[in-house]
Amino acid sequence: MAMGDPQGRQATAAPATSVPVLELRGISKAFGPVQANKDISLQVARGAIHGIIGENGAGKSTLMSILYGFYKADAGEILINGKVTHIPDSQSAIRAGIGMVFQHFKLVQNFTVLENVVLGAEEGALLGPSLAKARKVLTHLAQEYELHVDPDALIENLSVGHQQRVEILKALYRQADILILDEPTGVLTPAEADHLFRILANLKREGKTIILITHKLREIMEITDTVSVMRRGQMTTTVKTAETNPEQLAELMVGRKVLLRVEKQPATPGRTVLEVQDLRVKDRFGVERLKGVSLHVRAGEILGIAGVAGNGQTELLEVLGGFATGTGTVRMNGKPIDLSGRHADGQTRRRDGIAHVPEDRQRLGLIMDFTAWENVAFGYHNDPAYQKNRFIMDNAGLLRETAAKMQRFDVRPPDPRLAAKNFSGGNQQKIVVAREIERNPDLLLIGQPTRGVDIGAIEFIHQQIVKLRDAGKAILLVSVELDEILSLSDRVAVMFDGRIMGERIPGETDERELGLLMAGMNGKAA
Repeated sequence: MAMGDPQGRQATAAPATSVPVLELRGISKAFGPVQANKDISLQVARGAIHGIIGENGAGKSTLMSILYGFYKADAGEILINGKVTHIPDSQSAIRAGIGMVFQHFKLVQNFTVLENVVLGAEEGALLGPSLAKARKVLTHLAQEYELHVDPDALIENLSVGHQQRVEILKALYRQADILILDEPTGVLTPAEADHLFRILANLKREGKTIILITHKLREIMEITDTVSVMRRGQMTTTVKTAETNPEQLAELMVGRKVLLRVEKQPATPGRTVLEVQDLRVKDRFGVERLKGVSLHVRAGEILGIAGVAGNGQTELLEVLGGFATGTGTVRMNGKPIDLSGRHADGQTRRRDGIAHVPEDRQRLGLIMDFTAWENVAFGYHNDPAYQKNRFIMDNAGLLRETAAKMQRFDVRPPDPRLAAKNFSGGNQQKIVVAREIERNPDLLLIGQPTRGVDIGAIEFIHQQIVKLRDAGKAILLVSVELDEILSLSDRVAVMFDGRIMGERIPGETDERELGLLMAGMNGKAA
């Protein structure tokens, strides 16, 4: 295919060779009784974009962590350019030409871009020469790969998409020839994801090899040359992307046919459950993030909030969920709720019938060092159902309940005693969703419900949201995935710069019109 193909399948500049740039032979890894990887063999061609897909807990991230030196395989060997290579740690991986961009970035927030790039790769006792060299290299990389970012900007002031570019720059600065990206678009807006794909296509044209771990089949079909499927710790198949389709890949991942659309009946909305009038929120610097938001959600309907990240959706969920303060009027079942923070918090909201699946599961949804069963009680620990008496919690009962929830939501591994940090991101999300949905709330606030979740779990979570709606509950859904908003919502409100730009009915709009509203326009073509 010709150079410049938007599918990213251009001819590469790399010399032709039959030797794979990367080969794994018989890789196995167990954590106690859990066999994370079992006899995995894989070949990756030089200058290709190779996708790896599988359900949460299939072993994808473990396999890549072995390749990057975070874990040591129990058996098997790694070959780079045909030579057996020992990778006991990440520095060895970097010396072997391997770079990795993690789903949760490894950046120092109060350091500049330049300082993060050279961190761990300093040359000599004086930092000045290293920074000067890095500045020149970053200028070159920015021009060559569309990785433009201000080298003097603090990480904490950058968008998520720009932070991801910094992670890629770090790897390229260390001369990575093989770049591993773990769920790279899980925290990106559609526009940022499109820019990332252009970056990957540019890297491929220069002969770099990309390994892309993702659960998004549309991305696999759009950008990869080859795709490997993992299931329950094993590599089940590898196929040319052009010779497969999303339905076949979904079935290979899950082991059964999967609906790639949301099946639901038309909503039958009832009484107003949530009413918001002139809601305003300021951040800690006094900047107004919500600028007079008004909306309502009725029983038996899903109101979707669309918008580019950073336009007030997070603040809307946080103030309604009791994590932030604001001004204006909010009524829940006709009763005003406190926005000042003096007499209200997350537990008060729960008593008012509000459940909350936050956008950031690790920061607000879970205590990472606590076990799964402790996290199931998180926010509901004062519930009489969890108490033996006034002073002692019913831990045995909570363990049983958590085990049942894990079975119903297919959390892997189904171990209530395992710490939250030891589950994959998708399984962490299932724990939070199970905890909140099964409380049978009058109103469910749910942010990015399927971020980092595999295709089978997406189908299940969508079904649970629709089931809650059909039971007469009100749902306020925030998602950066426009297809998710359009397929789940009964009404869509679009936010831009802290305001509601307009409302649409999903069947009467499309992604183009919503995209214009998200950009602050009226949704009509000029």
